[in-house]
Amino acid sequence: MKLFQIEIKLGPYPRGFHLVTEEVLESIPELYQIAKGQLQVFIKHTSASLTINENADDTVRADFEQHFNKMVPENAPYYEHTYEGADDMPAHIKTSLLGSSVQVPITNGKLNLGTWQGIYLCEHRNYGGARNLVITVIGE
Repeated sequence: MKLFQIEIKLGPYPRGFHLVTEEVLESIPELYQIAKGQLQVFIKHTSASLTINENADDTVRADFEQHFNKMVPENAPYYEHTYEGADDMPAHIKTSLLGSSVQVPITNGKLNLGTWQGIYLCEHRNYGGARNLVITVIGE
């Protein structure tokens, strides 16, 4: 059994949904030693999230942003947590809806994603800043 773990810092991304699959892969070359296993990516923030979805068409990521903004609007009159800006409480809700980690199977040293799948960083703040990810690989 092999276990590898690293923490990386992603540079700041603008608000929206961004493919980060390549950044994750570049950070942990030990993945290529794993015949069968799991990759876990965990984000250490409460106003940005991770998910897996469409990796080819940019309009999917734009549509995600539009839909989440309608589903979880800014300035809802019932929000009490408002002192960090209008985008903060909605960012926390969006993070809880999408989640703070993703897991992907590893097969023969590669992520066993579907043809059109990639790992998204979902930045829910207007100025979220750098984001820290803990990347863990376990397998044989």
